[in-house]
Amino acid sequence: MIKFKDQWTLEMAMKIVTNQTVDSETWGEAVEWIMLYGPHDIQNLLLMASAQATTNAFPRLKPCSYSPDGQPCYNTAELAEELQLTEEQVQAIIIEKEKIYRGQSIIWGAKPTLH
Repeated sequence: MIKFKDQWTLEMAMKIVTNQTVDSETWGEAVEWIMLYGPHDIQNLLLMASAQATTNAFPRLKPCSYSPDGQPCYNTAELAEELQLTEEQVQAIIIEKEKIYRGQSIIWGAKPTLH
């Protein structure tokens, strides 16, 4: 099995991120790869875009706190309501992502907290 890190290069990930017709799953994987392994300047651009997209798509969603590096953290119950999921589904997604990236530093633009 190929490790996630080895599935992408920066050039490949950037081509996907800038492609207007790529499917959302592939686009999301490319963004995740950049957030894990890409240059900090591109990560910062993605974080700014994520913050703006979150504000535009979910204007009622407000951070409940901020991480030490200033990233917003959201309450899982509020995330679930906005995403029309159950809180258990939101928590399961978070737990799955934490398993995948355990021991790796990843910056999440909308980093939720388990409450």
